[in-house]
Amino acid sequence: MTKSSEITPKKLYLSRRDFIARSAALASAGFLNPKPFGPNPSQLEKKLEIAKKGEFTVAEKVTPFEDAAGFTNFYEFSTGKREVKELSRNFRTRPWTVTVEGLVAKPQTIDVDEIIRMFPLEERIYRWRCVEAWSMVIPWVGFPLAGLITKCEPTSKAAFVEFTTLYDPEQMPGQKSRILDWPYVEGLRMDEAMHPLAFIAVGMYGEILPNQNGAPLRLVIPWKYGFKSIKSIVRIRFVEKMPRTSWNRQNPAEYGFYANVNPDVSHPRWSQATERRIGEDRRRKTLLFNGYGDEVAGLYSGMDLRKFY
Repeated sequence: MTKSSEITPKKLYLSRRDFIARSAALASAGFLNPKPFGPNPSQLEKKLEIAKKGEFTVAEKVTPFEDAAGFTNFYEFSTGKREVKELSRNFRTRPWTVTVEGLVAKPQTIDVDEIIRMFPLEERIYRWRCVEAWSMVIPWVGFPLAGLITKCEPTSKAAFVEFTTLYDPEQMPGQKSRILDWPYVEGLRMDEAMHPLAFIAVGMYGEILPNQNGAPLRLVIPWKYGFKSIKSIVRIRFVEKMPRTSWNRQNPAEYGFYANVNPDVSHPRWSQATERRIGEDRRRKTLLFNGYGDEVAGLYSGMDLRKFY
């Protein structure tokens, strides 16, 4: 039986004509992956060479891999959390490129494996909190987002970073629905993106990132609700003004731009005061900033966290 905490938002229904027009516009803008399908990740080496255990690792019981990989939000494939694994099984993540554009010194398109080779991989065990009031503890493998941003050479006018997911309805059947205006877009303020906790994941549990968890490259922002941690990134754009992110654009009353974990700010349809850790029967108290307040509270000094939710 579906729990109230797992209810998905109402779908938005758009006309077929609008969908076709938007698809054509996205294709011409280069948001569709132009390269032919390459090898499936299952055919690639799964184990990752981890250089070190990362900072900020929590000493908590890790969620079993089967739960973390089998219960996921990835609406590009399905709104059903347990359906995503099977629906994404043949998703192709090679070849894969990431476009860097906007307020940067050198706009460019980079192969994902080149990006991964730039940095020694580390493992960080982070608490993970979904806006639907369930949580996990996951050992991610990747590198600090700040390192990638530095290599992108943003200009002094860049105040925000915008991320975009692949748009490919043939591979991602959920994008044929109208629940969101695809492709998925998320963003961070520059100081948030440069914070040491902000992480780019290319793997989890010591292996390459499963398709259903956002392969080949995803964001992990552990003090924010999960929808901020965008998956399957194909574009990073540096901008001067706050980007219009997908869930905030779809329903601003329910999904704020900041999306910091806050037990005192309820979702309009359920409380955020407690959460259910996957694999546990009991509910536990939700921690402000998901327990990372000592590290990130200074980012929001003087801000009204109810207004800027």
